[in-house]
Amino acid sequence: MRVALIHDHLAQDGGAERVLAIFHKIYPEAPIFVLVYNREKANRVFCQAKIKTSFIQKMPGGQSRYQWYLPLMPLAFEKFNLFNYDLVLSSTSAFAKGVITRPETLHLCYCHTPTRYLWSDTHSYTKELKYNRLIKKFIPFVLHKIRIWDRLAADRVDYFIANSENIRRKIKKYYRREATVIYAPVDLGKFYVSKNRGNYFLTGGRLVAYKKFDLTIKVFNRLGWPLKIFGAGPEIGALKKMARPNIEFLDRISDRGLASLYAEAKAFVFPQEEDLGITALESMAAGRPVIAFASGGALETVIPGKTGILFETQTADALSCAIKNFKESDFNSEEIREYVSRFDAKIFEEKIKAFIEEARGKYYGHSANYQKQIKPLGIE
Repeated sequence: MRVALIHDHLAQDGGAERVLAIFHKIYPEAPIFVLVYNREKANRVFCQAKIKTSFIQKMPGGQSRYQWYLPLMPLAFEKFNLFNYDLVLSSTSAFAKGVITRPETLHLCYCHTPTRYLWSDTHSYTKELKYNRLIKKFIPFVLHKIRIWDRLAADRVDYFIANSENIRRKIKKYYRREATVIYAPVDLGKFYVSKNRGNYFLTGGRLVAYKKFDLTIKVFNRLGWPLKIFGAGPEIGALKKMARPNIEFLDRISDRGLASLYAEAKAFVFPQEEDLGITALESMAAGRPVIAFASGGALETVIPGKTGILFETQTADALSCAIKNFKESDFNSEEIREYVSRFDAKIFEEKIKAFIEEARGKYYGHSANYQKQIKPLGIE
């Protein structure tokens, strides 16, 4: 069976890339088609993979400023020639689902979210862009055209997989398609429960606007309590400027360093609305509770009184109240880790393999039945 893997881009290392890493583990010989590949920022697991990039890779600023080429991204995926493959497995939160395949090719899409800036976050996305007014007035017209393409592109997928119940509902809402939920994975082997405990709270991930790190910083500026922030991203400069000395930025850190940070933190602060929330699950894998905004994927993973606490409104007052009312003694680290074991990467891999086999049986069974019903021209 000839397999191709499709992913939006390899220019960062987040939860979506960990899903792709497992797809690559299942099909190590399969080429990976992406918009761009930035070797320095991508996970090293892909160093030996067969990476095939789009024409955007060679355009000025293509690797580091690929966002400039947003209007060209649908075309970039459509230009990939996948007609030699029997199975196409796409991992996407944007345009990878829009590749064109033969009728005989089975296309399975693991959807991390329907494209945020086209659907659920389109108005806030435009508002938060740091461009001048003229450009910001033009952007909605571009998004309108791409939104039409994105909706049509969803029809090219044969079967959808959603990373959470939250995303299953969004796929139904925006694409009018059913999806099977297979929760995104956490590599439990990388994390551990520690008896040592620091005096700090922890937050982190990709430092982008929608993750509301500014809200967390406002609260800890007010409280004066120690906060550590890991990760990098376009907001890091602005966040550092607003932070007081009690807040420490760690930028990118090693897997070992991250595991230690999680294990020794008092709690992980999670004020954003996420599709699922891998960093929150990683904190639980280290046995540490999560203080989370009661929305999105957190409603499926943060169990009040067992794995963390929830606050209802995305405001500084609500988050501050939750942090001040948090009691570390209310939580058992071993119980938290036991709960999150259902999200283990090994379980994810097994479920993906089983889904692929079931989908192949359905798809090719239907194709065979369809072919039997077709009569050559001229034959009654």
